[in-house]
Amino acid sequence: MPIIKGLEGTFDTVAPIYEKLRPGYVDELYQTIFNYISINELSNVVEVGIGSGQATLPFLQTGCKFSAVEYGEHFSELCREKFKDYPNFSVITNKFENVDFANEAYNLVFSASAFHWVPEEIGYPKVYAMLKSGGVFARFANHPYRDKYNPALAEEIDKIYGLYYYKFYDRKQEYPKEYSEEDAQFRADIAVKYGFTDIRYALFFRTRTFSAKEYITLLGTYSDHIVIEETIRTEFFSKIEEVINRYGGKITIYDTIDLQLARKP
Repeated sequence: MPIIKGLEGTFDTVAPIYEKLRPGYVDELYQTIFNYISINELSNVVEVGIGSGQATLPFLQTGCKFSAVEYGEHFSELCREKFKDYPNFSVITNKFENVDFANEAYNLVFSASAFHWVPEEIGYPKVYAMLKSGGVFARFANHPYRDKYNPALAEEIDKIYGLYYYKFYDRKQEYPKEYSEEDAQFRADIAVKYGFTDIRYALFFRTRTFSAKEYITLLGTYSDHIVIEETIRTEFFSKIEEVINRYGGKITIYDTIDLQLARKP
């Protein structure tokens, strides 16, 4: 689905469900980052948009000094409790673009499925200014694609989206496309415009399978679904649940996780 600006705060209204159903990231992704930059107890790290902390633990376990920025108050409190055993962990509750950070003070700034909420022309220069020489910006995200080996189910779900989601937003219907290597390359190249070098990207893959009820609960954590008027959303989700149950009661999601790495000279 397209990104709709102004919805970044809606996730916070469903923080416990988000924590339970939104996926973390694969071990190979973290290993790729740590092969690119060494992080230890002397390192200063910032996470932009921590959410419920799905991406956070492998960095904390290095012993680094870790500062997170999170717009949602519920998410901030959730993470303070979740990572309370790490004395070097802190959360600032605010938008990243509104927080003052010291220049040339950080070894790593990273963002997991959150940096798209930050305007490019603000986010990239700010990260660049924050980093020490040789410091790294890591941007990664999960891109789910529904049941590509069950086209009949996907077609039925697309029809339901046309009747409810796109009618609610009064927009021409768009159809899901699987995230590609070209997409990852395009995103990686953004950093070049802002002075970063040693640009790299990588893709990682996995599948997740949900029952019909689990899947509509997952949909209820997406910002653009949360704000659909309640009676419409209830019927919309009910129709999706019905069609999944008609096709065997399960839906498989094919995830592509992209990682972009960039270094400040």
